[in-house]
Amino acid sequence: MSALRKVWPWVAPFFLLVCAASVSGQQRPGNVPAPAASAAGTGNALADPVLKAMSEELNRSKGRLKIEGLPAPYYIEFHVSDTDEFTAEASFGALRLNQRVHSRSLRVVVRVGDYKQDSYAGPGMGVTALAPLDDDPVALRRALWLAADRAYKSATQALAGKQATQSQLSSDQGFDDFAHAQPLQSIQPLARLNIDAKTWTDMLVNSSALFKSDPKLQSFSAQAHFRALNEYFVNSEGTVTRQGSEVDSLAISGSTQAADGMRLDRAPVFVSSKAADLPTPEKFQAAAAGVIDALKALRDAPLAEENYRGPVLFSPDAAADEVYAMIAPMVGANANAPGGRGGRGGAAPRAAGNPTSNYKSRVLPTFLSVSDDPTLSAFQGRPLVGNYEIDEEGVRGAKVSVIENGQLVNYVQGRQPMRDFPDSNGHGRAGPGQIPRASISNLFLKAGQPLSPEELKKKLIDMSREENKSYGYYVEALSQQSPGLLYRVYVQDGHQELVRGAVFNEFDARALRNDVVAAGSDLAVSNRDAAIPTSVISPSLLFDDLELQRSSGKNAKLPEYDPPDLTSP
Repeated sequence: MSALRKVWPWVAPFFLLVCAASVSGQQRPGNVPAPAASAAGTGNALADPVLKAMSEELNRSKGRLKIEGLPAPYYIEFHVSDTDEFTAEASFGALRLNQRVHSRSLRVVVRVGDYKQDSYAGPGMGVTALAPLDDDPVALRRALWLAADRAYKSATQALAGKQATQSQLSSDQGFDDFAHAQPLQSIQPLARLNIDAKTWTDMLVNSSALFKSDPKLQSFSAQAHFRALNEYFVNSEGTVTRQGSEVDSLAISGSTQAADGMRLDRAPVFVSSKAADLPTPEKFQAAAAGVIDALKALRDAPLAEENYRGPVLFSPDAAADEVYAMIAPMVGANANAPGGRGGRGGAAPRAAGNPTSNYKSRVLPTFLSVSDDPTLSAFQGRPLVGNYEIDEEGVRGAKVSVIENGQLVNYVQGRQPMRDFPDSNGHGRAGPGQIPRASISNLFLKAGQPLSPEELKKKLIDMSREENKSYGYYVEALSQQSPGLLYRVYVQDGHQELVRGAVFNEFDARALRNDVVAAGSDLAVSNRDAAIPTSVISPSLLFDDLELQRSSGKNAKLPEYDPPDLTSP
């Protein structure tokens, strides 16, 4: 992955919860041991004090949560998220962030009405609050009680408003508000964050100190983020689950300016579900040196002066970014997406046309297919962070074939039904304290009759020659959806030349549908660290007709005077 935006984009929605936990005295230096977990291993739910308290309070709520003259709840769920995370950052060879935070949030949903029509809309979509950090059943049950009371009152108001609105509509929506689901009981091992903080902070400091090899660097930093998440879930249907997961990431971020003032940046990211699978200190330092070399090369690279329209080859990493940006939202059956409850799918950031009109339509070339499979924990030896057993709505995750031979035939879906799709396939996902929505897990893009990397490059050259071009283009990495590392591939001898300053023109979902002419056999994993961790597995993609043009952005001024000496006085 090629941009720092892929690291920690979930921080803002959860910021207040984390800050509150820190203020309460639970922020600790990076070398302090992790908080003790509630229970170990698998087994009976009542052996876990958190699940026991949740189950007891849920049973009490089912019998006591009722206001005279108002309907009683038909469904209640309690969800507790326990997060232990370590975050560190070094810049210019000095540590500037080193903290470990333990936080807990709870989310309570109360539904009034019935599966056909209920209160789940607006203020009736649940209540989120901080939860006690200790496994104190009295404290936890009191927090759940207060949240359930608030959620119930909001639900009754939401149902009344919803019924008043729908009474003015003449047609029935034809599908339920909430999908039925079989009750599950699954108690999985707890995730524990066992790390040596000093090893990682030393690595960050040493790697970021490499900025001294290039005085023209304007920023250079290294980051680490490790998170263990344990989720507890009970509902009135009888589902009781506990599952743990871990997502760890390292990142390097650097920027510089060319002589003409153009800002240039590189920010590779390494993400895994196991710290042991991240780069070793030696490999991470080599990657940091590679970032410095790339920035030097970009400073010296010629500008992409001309407007170009023709063949462009994307590496697996660059292709995965586009698949995530344009295909992932398209295959999510979110009831609140554009098009309303009767529509299907979501609007991709650069999707073309009506996002609800894609069903049974061709959205990719006929030789491409897409599936989503949360049950896989690894691919070709690489851990997949999108793996899970049960989603945040208490439904077992299942593999879904969403695009077959180019045609959109299905959706990843949670428990909010849509027209012709009444059931969940276990893709109702959410970050801690967030509202679940249909989301991908491990998204696979595969091609029929794939080409080897060498065959793809030859095809790029042949297509460029047929169009009387001196070169085609190869995108190795993207930065903010624009080429970050872009190379001319010359027809005459196949050599590559790095260029800078190019952006795509009108690159949207139509390009994926109409302009991809070949795909590679080089499937690669692109893990993404976010509130909802996901993995995209994609090959190289060859487009026959993309437009690149010189960026019209105004270059920034260079610093007015030299940087300070790299040696201490």
